[in-house]
Amino acid sequence: MASASLFDELYREVILDHSRNPKNRGRLAAPTRTAEGMNPVCGDEVILDLTFDRECLSCLAFDGQGCAISQASASLMTERLTGVSRGEAREVCLAVRSMLVQGGEPAAILGDLEALHGVAKFPVRVKCAMLAWTLLEGILEPEEYSPGGRSS
Repeated sequence: MASASLFDELYREVILDHSRNPKNRGRLAAPTRTAEGMNPVCGDEVILDLTFDRECLSCLAFDGQGCAISQASASLMTERLTGVSRGEAREVCLAVRSMLVQGGEPAAILGDLEALHGVAKFPVRVKCAMLAWTLLEGILEPEEYSPGGRSS
């Protein structure tokens, strides 16, 4: 049981670190796409900027405010997906959704995103963790997008 506790503590630290020192925070000067969304239940707000270079997500940045989980999730997302193809980004999105929403086990493709696995134990916090991911899904699949956010 001590190892499970150590595992939880390690990943709690990853979330806190990304919350306190977010990566890729700010706005891009000339994004290819921008999406904005909020979680009205707790007031989380995220603006996601993304630049495509052909089929590659060449640059991602986010801005906004909210709880540690929403901001850490956005930070982790931008770190994991910068430089990947649209196809890989979609696969990672599906793996995150499976882990958080369906309660699945973390897939190997997630890497450090596995730190969010514990959030699935708290259904009220899943929307916080999924906010940036839902915006990204809308950018990647605009014709199927309607989570309540705004995309341009």
